[in-house]
Order: sequence, then C-alpha cells, then structure tokens
Amino acid sequence: MSGNIQLLNDALADAKAEGRAALIAYLPAGFPTVDGGIEAVKAVFDGGADIVEVGLPHSDPVLDGPVIQTADDIALRGGLKIRDVMRTVREAHAATGKPVLVMTYWNPIDRYGVERFTAELAEAGGAGCILPDLPVQESVLWREHAEKHDLATVFVVAPSSKDERLATITAAGSGFVYAASLMGVTGTRESVGAQAQDLVRRTKATTELPVCVGLGVSNARQAVEVAGFADGVIVGSAFVQRMLDAPDEATGLAAVRALAGELADGVRGKA
Repeated sequence: MSGNIQLLNDALADAKAEGRAALIAYLPAGFPTVDGGIEAVKAVFDGGADIVEVGLPHSDPVLDGPVIQTADDIALRGGLKIRDVMRTVREAHAATGKPVLVMTYWNPIDRYGVERFTAELAEAGGAGCILPDLPVQESVLWREHAEKHDLATVFVVAPSSKDERLATITAAGSGFVYAASLMGVTGTRESVGAQAQDLVRRTKATTELPVCVGLGVSNARQAVEVAGFADGVIVGSAFVQRMLDAPDEATGLAAVRALAGELADGVRGKA
C-alpha cells in the first residue's frame, strides 16, 4: 500500500497555482477523545484547511508548548495508542480525500518499529511525517522506509540554523520544510516576527521544496502576514485552545471549523 506524498505535493502546488499559501492545521490525536479528535480533523478541513498534521501525543515533548501539552495529557490519560493515531489518519483522509500527516517525536516510532510504522501509515492513507527531533544525520533508516511507502519526510528548521545546515536538512527532506518562526515552543503569540521571513528566505535559497511557517500563528491577521512570504501557514495551538475552551465537544468542533474559515480567508487575502 502506497502513502499519499503525491496528494500532499499536489495540495501545495494547487495553493501556489492559486497565488496563495496553503493552510496547514495541527490537532493531536485522541483529543478530547479518539472519536472527537477525528471529528475535529474533519471540521478543520471543512472550514478550509488544505492539509492537517495529526499529532502523536508524547509525554516528553520538545517542541510543544503548554496548550498542546495539556491536550496531549488528556489524550494519553484516555489511553491513546498508536493504532488510534492511525485510525485518526485513516478516517479523516477517507472522509475528506485531503492529505493528512503525522507529527511525532522519534521515540514512539523507534519503539514501535520503523517498518511497521511506515507501512501502517501508508495503509491508512497518510501523506508522511513531520519529525521535529530526528537529526538528519540519523534519519537514513526512516527515509528509506518512508520513500518505499511513498511518505513525505518533513524536517524542521529554526532561525538558529546556519545556511550550511539548512542545505543539509532540505536536501534530505521531502513534501515541504517546516520553518519554526522563532526559538522556543509552540503557542500563540502577538507577532510572528521578522525572524520567520529571514528564515524562509534563507531556506528557499537551498531548496525547491515549499517552505511552511509554524509556531505563533493564531489569527487571520498573522496568517495574512505569513502568507506574504511563506508557501504554507501552520496553525496548531490556536485550534487546540478553541477545543480546550469549549464547554462541550459540539461547541469545540464549531469553534475550530470557524477558526479554519477565518484562517483560510487570511491565506487567500480575504481577511
């Protein structure tokens, strides 16, 4: 069974052809429940997201700030397993026909088995993985299996990355490059900052891959700003916060659908 890297590539190319950035949403699997998490992914697609990253909750996050950590804790306390993450990908993709990636730290994959993980993700219709803590120089095994199963390997670059390091990272990746807008963890911020624009410029000098910006984008105004220089706008904590603030699941789903609509207007310059 082949994965859906081509669907991911096509989604990014279609957005570019429309003269806009792609909207990429992040939601953790299993939050607030496995079924609720699946419905949340469908809701953000319905609202206008082009691509969704499904987070694999982890007890020792490196990149995730307190909002996503809270959601991850709820998912893990609920007994979330990797099979539930695969089910989330499968059902969300089957319902929408849109590209769904998994964002995960390396330890769960290493323990689960690289071949098993990539084969199951491909079978579920997944488009690839974002691997924020896997060093490129240690990624050969992963990339071999990902390529065999037609899965994208998305690496993260940061403002601190030197140009030579950027070239090494982008040469090994596929799908797109995840540009962290600032040094720190995920979360909403008042301003995305000039660091992100400089990082995108430097990254684009090393690769033909689309460069998508995450960390800090939470509203349509910021989406407009980032869409002006990036190929994709990645939003996570703002969606999770809407779910956390909601008094019940139905209200949460309506809230994330509405936010996706606002952000989709932002990347289209309609905000």
